[in-house]
Amino acid sequence: MKTLTVSALVCAMIALTQAAAESDRVKREEYCSRDWTEVNGRCFRYISTPMTWAGAEKNCLSLGGNLASVHNILEYQGIQKIILDNTKENKSCWIGGSDAEEEKKWFWSDGTFLNYSNWCAGEPNNWRGYQDCIQMNYSGGNCWDDIHCNNRKPSVCVKRE
Repeated sequence: MKTLTVSALVCAMIALTQAAAESDRVKREEYCSRDWTEVNGRCFRYISTPMTWAGAEKNCLSLGGNLASVHNILEYQGIQKIILDNTKENKSCWIGGSDAEEEKKWFWSDGTFLNYSNWCAGEPNNWRGYQDCIQMNYSGGNCWDDIHCNNRKPSVCVKRE
């Protein structure tokens, strides 16, 4: 009888766990609706219109987000896939990193800590003292480069939760 009771409890727990996972998936899909793609539990969107870094950030804010912050390699690869799906190439784009406030103190525009980076060799180099914003998918290495924030580039937004 004890075995039957334990088996019933285990089955009930499995069913509840699966139902909760399905509910979470549905909530994420609803949250990442229309033109947004879920990556690692967050919603990202590619913006094809070339803008300055500040213009791209303002645009992301108007969409309920910020320029994308990247916190691990899986997110970076997910964002790269979104860009590739939209452009059919590894197009360089703005993401939300900047050190405009204080040189060599990089931060994400969404206020999160910059705990992951994918800098190209020799970057960031602040060439000629005016490179304060991060572009991703730079060169053949598809890595990060600091460039002048007034360049016009497509961008990737992340939606706030």
